[in-house]
Amino acid sequence: MAINQPLIVQSDHGVLAETDNPLYPEVREMLGRFAELVKSPEHIHTYRITSLSLWNAAALGMKAEEIRSFLAAHSKYPVPSNVASEIDHVMGRYGKLELTAASVSDRLALTVLDPLIAQQVKANSKAMAVLAPTDTPGRFELPAYQRGAVKQMMIKQGYPIVDMAGFADGDEMLISLRPVTRGGMPFTVRDYQQDAANHFYQSGTVRGGNGVVVLPCGAGKTVVGMAVMAQLKRRTLILCTSVAAVHQWIREIIDKTDIDPDQVGEYSGINKQVRPVTVATYNILTYHGEEFDLKYFDLFNAQNWGLIIYDEVHLLPAPVFRITAGLQARRRLGLTATLVREDGKEDEVFTLIGPKRYEAPWKALETKGWIAEAHCFELRVDLDEPHKILYSSSEDRVRFRVAATFPGKTRVVRSLLDQHPGEPTLIIGQYLDQLKGLARELGLPLITGQTSHNRREELYEQFRVGQIKALVVSRVANFSIDLPEARVLIQVSGSFGSRQEEAQRLGRILRPKADGAGAFFYTLVATDTVEQDFGLHRQIFLAEQGYRYTVGTMTSEAKLCTA
Repeated sequence: MAINQPLIVQSDHGVLAETDNPLYPEVREMLGRFAELVKSPEHIHTYRITSLSLWNAAALGMKAEEIRSFLAAHSKYPVPSNVASEIDHVMGRYGKLELTAASVSDRLALTVLDPLIAQQVKANSKAMAVLAPTDTPGRFELPAYQRGAVKQMMIKQGYPIVDMAGFADGDEMLISLRPVTRGGMPFTVRDYQQDAANHFYQSGTVRGGNGVVVLPCGAGKTVVGMAVMAQLKRRTLILCTSVAAVHQWIREIIDKTDIDPDQVGEYSGINKQVRPVTVATYNILTYHGEEFDLKYFDLFNAQNWGLIIYDEVHLLPAPVFRITAGLQARRRLGLTATLVREDGKEDEVFTLIGPKRYEAPWKALETKGWIAEAHCFELRVDLDEPHKILYSSSEDRVRFRVAATFPGKTRVVRSLLDQHPGEPTLIIGQYLDQLKGLARELGLPLITGQTSHNRREELYEQFRVGQIKALVVSRVANFSIDLPEARVLIQVSGSFGSRQEEAQRLGRILRPKADGAGAFFYTLVATDTVEQDFGLHRQIFLAEQGYRYTVGTMTSEAKLCTA
């Protein structure tokens, strides 16, 4: 027994971590590489070791022995034998199935290095409808167009395929990064950004060219994408969440690379330009969120792309997943702040985009000053008597909205604005009627999905230059909005227990500040309601990154009082 250690490994593959233990900060980073955080109350965090978390660790180069030794060294009690065995078993599956080019150009070869697994593959009728056995034991062939389908099929059976079949080169595009931006500012790629690009590129070998880079919001994922483009020098299609994100990518590419601006195109509801570098929205490729809008599908074949970049890959819509299954011969780079998907399709990202190639811990970048230090608060607001009655008498499905839109939150927002006078502030929420009321009562401009694109850009620019000190925004501001001046974010309501949304919203204020000061993230929740329960779930991902929430209330004098 090592009672001073912070971990307890349980036979159900859960790992309990004492957050108050002085060793926990150094243990947390390593633990997060092979286990997923599932609960994060005040003193004990619960992680779970899963097949996917272990396979991502294997893709990063970790070995089973390394993980077992780490757990043994930092656990209070002996690691259960079944957990140690499962780590060996699951990680032993990674690398046992390899996909390579076959002798015929339109076919691929699947080599199964374990005879027992090969027998299991043969017994899988769905797999054998696609795979053709060869004279070589453990070797199968398949049509190249089934590349994505076979990888999806096998990971569902618990066997990840290491894809070394290579990629189509794509047409050449001369592009390099500039030492001085077109705006006249010095520009260099940070060490971790270059490391991320190198881990993806893998010196141009078949081991590279597909995968996901995980970096905090504000850490420069766009720069990583441009660094990869400069390494490959191939025509590139970039997919984004919104028109604002498209414009941000285009501005960055033109500002920080030597490519002719005329070679960069926007493909959105506003423009339909196909150029050597084309930046498009996910929405333009989908219809009603579920079906392909086939008239835009040709975008994927409009150029001989050498690289496809998926920005905010954790939000990849289901139709684009289905398109991507057929694009396995193109290099694919996913960029995200979190691999968490609320629909549980992390395995689809792993299979169709690629494994996690690089991840930089948020707190590590904060310590080095690459992102701002963030102070996180959960402020609990007591319902008044009429709303307590309304809440208790409402059906379960509407209770969350009653709590989230409680009008008493306006007083708290006003108090927080008074406590941060003149500091660039975003007030963000889920419900339009709530946001419209806040904007009206506080005399602030409002941006929602109904706001025209030109008006959005006008308000964002006024915020950037300091003409506007506070904005009320809907969830359209969750992603890919470049507002580096934002220092305070007040979240009045959210999407139930969405961990990814919590991470993205914090990311709006993580750009480092010119004066080196920190940022403040406030979440307002109604006390003793389902909103408070969902709030705990929303915080899980950030707790994994090392952030702690200070729980507070507002006094009758509208002053912040923290526990």
